[in-house]
This record gives sequence, structure tokens and C-alpha cells, in this order.
Amino acid sequence: MRFTFEEDQLMFQTSVRDFLANECTPEHIRALWDSETGRSTERWQKLADMGLLGVMVPEAHGGLGMNEIDLVLPLEETGVAALPEPIIESAAVATPLVADIGGALADQWLPKLATGDAIATVGHSINPTIADAHIADLLLLERNGELHAVERASAALTEQPASDFSRKLFTVDFTPSDATRVATGDESTALLDRTLDRGALATSAQLVGIGQKLVDLAVEYSKERQQFGKAIGTFQALKHHLASVQVKIEFARPSVYRAAHSLACDGPTRAVDVSQAKTMAADAAVLAAKTALQIHGAIGYTWEVDLHMWMKRAWALDAAWGTRLWHRARIAERVLADAPAPSFGFEGRS
Repeated sequence: MRFTFEEDQLMFQTSVRDFLANECTPEHIRALWDSETGRSTERWQKLADMGLLGVMVPEAHGGLGMNEIDLVLPLEETGVAALPEPIIESAAVATPLVADIGGALADQWLPKLATGDAIATVGHSINPTIADAHIADLLLLERNGELHAVERASAALTEQPASDFSRKLFTVDFTPSDATRVATGDESTALLDRTLDRGALATSAQLVGIGQKLVDLAVEYSKERQQFGKAIGTFQALKHHLASVQVKIEFARPSVYRAAHSLACDGPTRAVDVSQAKTMAADAAVLAAKTALQIHGAIGYTWEVDLHMWMKRAWALDAAWGTRLWHRARIAERVLADAPAPSFGFEGRS
């Protein structure tokens, strides 16, 4: 099978890229660190106007009725821009979860999520903290295998430290009840499993964008920094390091796209494909952070240089929605099972 994106999907990616290049600069990001929420409501509304927040909202609820394949390219661009707003938490994870739950919850919240009038976030057992709970109108929380829908006013939030100043992390306490419970048993398990895969896919897409941005920053700096009368970018050793990182990114990118397809089609290899994407994307982004820092040298550790915005995001997302160790263990469990994992048009044979 030959997999390519359609023209309108590529155009949407370009539109998001151009928008973020103007609206989400390092100067804008730094300015938000001292604000009360750390988020730009104006930029969030513009993202809604572009249709980005409604990609995963069914048309019946005012959205675009699309899927993960349509969202994966814009998510990659939000990684390039180090977007601080909760595009993963609300648009990529919580919104389709609300749609899957359906019923009155979907009728109440999906139109607001599509227009940017509401924000949602998800608490999952794989994450010790919940991102952006402080601005979420709706919190979808796991408790003892059950799934609960809680409004922010009914929950107690405790902020937790984060190395990335653009990430706001919280622990959440609430009182489960029949009124908050939206799924139990096998239904809850299936919803939470799919939510985990959506979160891992979305972070993988951002990690690919982050890794690419780190390489671009390192290349740009290597052209400007002079040593022994030459730009350090002319040194063969640096070229080799950067080439190695770029190769990892180029291998991770199609793996992320494959995972998006598996999620959109609910393929039999969904879990394996998502875990492979998360592992490869995190490997690439973390190596990109290490290499970019080495190339920048001592100045790369300073507050004034923008490099740390993407390095810290890479380290943070590496651990979000399952560490590399966790995802490798999930892959190993499937590979060592009796039946091999199928893929596009091919069934492995013993």
C-alpha cells in the first residue's frame, strides 16, 4: 500500500505552519510565562476559527468530522512552534473521547470544544499529573478503572513543578459519584486504551516537529558560530552528528503517520504502531536536544537562548503518555505473542 497525504491535508498543514510562524514566536511564548494562565485565549480562538479545534468533532456537533490522519500534520507543526496551548489535551485527546462517550455529554460539550468556547483535558493512570487542568472547563478523569466527567469547579487542583515553563501540570482530587460516572467495566477500559493511544500519537507528532526544530536551530547556529576562522558548520564531525539526528527524524516521521492511520481505521496493530511511533519519535527528539545543546556549547545552557524551549518540551513529552521503556515493553509483548502483528497487506509467517 502506498500512503500519501491528500492535497487539502497538506494545505491545512501549511496554513497552520504559517499561522504559528507569526502568532507563536519565542517572544510570545516568553511573555506568557509571567501571565496568570500561561495561555493565550486570543490565539486559541484563532486556532478554533481555522478549524483546528474541530477536526475531531463530528459534523453533527459543528466540527469537521475528520480523524487522526487529518490532525497529525498540524500537530507536527505545533511541535515546531512549541505551542503552549493544550492542543494535545483538548483537541487531540479529550475531544474524540467525548465523541466516543456520546450522549448528553457530547451534545453539551462538543460544540463548545469545536468553537474554542470550552477546553477539556484528560487524566489517565499512565500520567502522574494532568496538563492544563487549571484552564479546562471539563476534566475527564480515571478512577479505579472507571471514567468520570467533572467540571473544574467540582475538582481540587494542586499545581506541580514542571521544567518546561510552558507546561502547567496538576494533580486533581474529586469525589466520584453516579452523576460524574460516564463509563465502567469493559467500556471504560476500551475508551481509556484508545485515549492512551491518542495521547501517545499526539505527543509523537509534536516530538517529530520538536526534533526538526532543534536540528534547524543547531544548523543555523553552526553557520554563525566561528572557530579557527571558520563556521563550525563546516566541520565534518558536526555534520555527521546532525545527519544522524536527521536520519532518526526521517525514520520516525512515517512511523507516526502509520500510527495515525491505524488509529483512524482502528486497525489490529493500533497499539504496536502507536508504541513504535512514540518510541522512535522520542528517540529522535531527545537525541536532537542533546546534539543541539552540544553544538551550541555553553551558550546553549543560558536563559537568553531560545533553545531550551524545545529541549525542555522534548524531555517533557518523552515521559508523557508512556515512557519509551513502557512502549518498548508493549511492543515486545506483542512481538513475542503467538500471533505476529499484521501490517499493510502483509501477515507475518513463521
